Amino acid sequence: MAAKKKVEAPAKAGFPKATEKDFAVILKPVITEKSMAKMQNENKVTVRVNGNSNKTEVKLAFERIFQVKVEEVKIVNVHPKATTRGTRYHGTIQGYKKAIVTVAHGEAIDLFRE
Repeated sequence: MAAKKKVEAPAKAGFPKATEKDFAVILKPVITEKSMAKMQNENKVTVRVNGNSNKTEVKLAFERIFQVKVEEVKIVNVHPKATTRGTRYHGTIQGYKKAIVTVAHGEAIDLFRE
């Protein structure tokens, strides 16, 4: 009697599963009028990222978390700004690093899931 061969399931054509490090790289979306217009018109998403991350880490983390193809990543350092509360209290608004991620044509991201 002939032994049956085990048939392996074909590998998924998707992206690998997201890890804890991926969620430590991408912190939160930047929601402004300009970023929302870029999301609708140019298929670009603006997110706040960890200060130590680079373009490669952001691209891999974005692809794993949102399961989309990333074409380009631009990194911007937002400098701290001086501020005043009333006339007496002076301080600064903390600086941060943000990334503008261009998603491949035909793919979309839903940042506001219910």
